[in-house]
Amino acid sequence: MSDQSQMNTQETQQAADQFRADFLAVQTEIAKAVVGQREAVEDLLTCLFAGGHALLEGVPGIGKTLLVRTISQAVDLSFGRVQFTPDLMPADITGTTIVDEVEDEKGHRKRTFRFQPGPIFANIVLADEINRATPKTQSALLEAMQERTVTIGGNEGMTHQLPNPFFVLATQNPVEQEGTYPLPEAQLDRFFFKLRVGYASREEMGEIVALTTGSAKPEINKVLDADRLIEHQQLVRRVPVAPHVQDYAIRCVLATHPRGELSDGQFATPMVSRFVHLGASPRAAQTLMLAGKCRALLDGRATVSIEDIQRAALPALRHRIMLNFEATAEQVDADGIVRNIVETLPRDAGS
Repeated sequence: MSDQSQMNTQETQQAADQFRADFLAVQTEIAKAVVGQREAVEDLLTCLFAGGHALLEGVPGIGKTLLVRTISQAVDLSFGRVQFTPDLMPADITGTTIVDEVEDEKGHRKRTFRFQPGPIFANIVLADEINRATPKTQSALLEAMQERTVTIGGNEGMTHQLPNPFFVLATQNPVEQEGTYPLPEAQLDRFFFKLRVGYASREEMGEIVALTTGSAKPEINKVLDADRLIEHQQLVRRVPVAPHVQDYAIRCVLATHPRGELSDGQFATPMVSRFVHLGASPRAAQTLMLAGKCRALLDGRATVSIEDIQRAALPALRHRIMLNFEATAEQVDADGIVRNIVETLPRDAGS
């Protein structure tokens, strides 16, 4: 092996060690304020380190907003919060052009136009109860989430670049449906992961009560900055993936496609064929690959395994599968569909 190759290998190993150290450091800071929810925290940090957006679903009062706020405190990034309500307008999120009156050297007053950025111009944007806003307002996030830009004034307007890194971490309540507007499939597809945040256990509830009713408040330290986070995101993309692992991830996505006009249903399971109306998009395969790479780095491995893909399947696919009316009648959910795919999909393409 040449000296240059040895140096590159050593540098890559050092970068991988730094990735794991920073990931665990942020996780440790979050644990100071957020009790339990280990899987949700790990998956949310996977989104952060892979450069993707996250949708957190759970009933009120279980710490979704606290989790997002704590991440913004542990990572040295700017933070913006939008409380979504039915009367919220797109300009309340993206910003608007305002008129200023200024006086020149001769004392003449003249008007100038100035763009006033909205709360979306932050590194981390908390979209709280996103399903309470109208579809028009929800669509204001589409361009931002995909292109990392905001256009003011329509097609002929000015385009403003969002800061890098940029994350939308949204929350929604799955139970209370009155006064809510379900997110359209196009917007759901732009979320890297959809995470389910559940109730605390008896022991965790005791810790929560002790933490929140005592006089001491946890001090969250900033342990990661934007530049190093961007370096970690670039490192994730450099992790090698064996052809058979990539093919497994692709077959996982194709297995969500029932036979019909859009697909021949070659990999669909009987459960998919019966209950799925529309399967996952290519973004799902991209998500599985990036999440698998992140998991491999976290475990100190040089390559991605099929187990890494399987671990990411549920949060990566559950919001990208549209079920039919029979699934609703039979009380079959997307999680059951994804588990069925993972349990039955052959690891070998030739099987």
